[in-house]
Amino acid sequence: MLTSLALIFLVGLSLAGIFQLLKLPRIIGMLLTGIILGPYALNLLDDSILLISSDLRQMALIIILLKAGLSLNLTDLKKVGRPAIMMSFVPASFEILAFILFAPAILNITRIEAAVMGAVLGAVSPAVVIPRMVQLMDSKYGTNKSIPQLILAGASCDDIFVIVLFTTFASMAQGGKANLIDFFNIPISIILGIILGAITGYIISTFFEKAYNLNHYVRNSTKVLVILGISFILMAIETWLKDIISISGLLAVVSMACVIKIKSPVTVSNRLSEKFGKLWIGAEVLLFVLVGAAVDIRYTMDAGTMAILMIFIALCFRAVGVGLCLLKTQLNFKERCFCIIAYIPKATVQAAIGSVPLAMGLACGQIVLSVAVLAILITAPLGAIGMDISYQKLLTQQKDG
Repeated sequence: MLTSLALIFLVGLSLAGIFQLLKLPRIIGMLLTGIILGPYALNLLDDSILLISSDLRQMALIIILLKAGLSLNLTDLKKVGRPAIMMSFVPASFEILAFILFAPAILNITRIEAAVMGAVLGAVSPAVVIPRMVQLMDSKYGTNKSIPQLILAGASCDDIFVIVLFTTFASMAQGGKANLIDFFNIPISIILGIILGAITGYIISTFFEKAYNLNHYVRNSTKVLVILGISFILMAIETWLKDIISISGLLAVVSMACVIKIKSPVTVSNRLSEKFGKLWIGAEVLLFVLVGAAVDIRYTMDAGTMAILMIFIALCFRAVGVGLCLLKTQLNFKERCFCIIAYIPKATVQAAIGSVPLAMGLACGQIVLSVAVLAILITAPLGAIGMDISYQKLLTQQKDG
């Protein structure tokens, strides 16, 4: 395992650095590292690492979500209420619709199989999008109209919506029936996640405050470890209660971090945000190398040019969905274009559920996995490059004072 971790960090950072010198996103180097070192190429990563890959990826995602929550301004978030809610399901719905309409003719699959494929492909990648939105908030690009906050909120929620649809469509493809209760679970999951996180954040902040008043000073580094540990529990609660009630662990983590920011002195929340930013340096490498390792490059050969065509048709539908969400907002044409670009990347959800239809024995399993792999390889770099080269041209930087 130690050798595998050494390879992940050393090769991952090296390739990330090379791509940065080439003025390309670092994550491309990290994804390539995972693909090269992973079980479908050189097979240099230990099985013990691959077995806990999903947990390690989740840990890394928690770190950037905490950083995001500590950077969020709730006043700004209130300004984007309606479009943020719409961004959590409308673009994904449009993309799934594109697959249902066109995939049967283009990829020779049934309507319900096309729906399964659309649900796998429908989610934006929080791992690619959220770090960039945090960076924009820190550098104050687009913050005058709360654009990073809008995209961050939507990207944090749409995976819940898509995974519920995926479960429903996959069940129907196996001969089962759609369960309407699953659809009611979407808003319940979001609301309960926010409430759970807010209560937890309040308790943690009160504890730190009481400790300080009693002259038991808690170092910021210790606070980071406590917050991380509780975040892991919040994510675990989602799993523990999934058969009873639906709760979004990701939103609970963001909500907790927001409340900690509100209740803490500005200097403390800023220091905590900085510390999670430093942790993200290592977590980012781990996350994207392991996402790359989950990509079976062999399946891209099976997908062919028709799969690429289908991916781009779906992205066009997705762009229309994003545009619809932004109607009657103050955003100008350039800013709307940036939001469309930010909603391109796919990686995290597709790496997690792309192989599930194949494991379920669905006839479309092979082609779904092939298209999912291809979508990661095309859209993750495309979206990352698009955001990195366009944000200074499309967004306005808010001046202090």
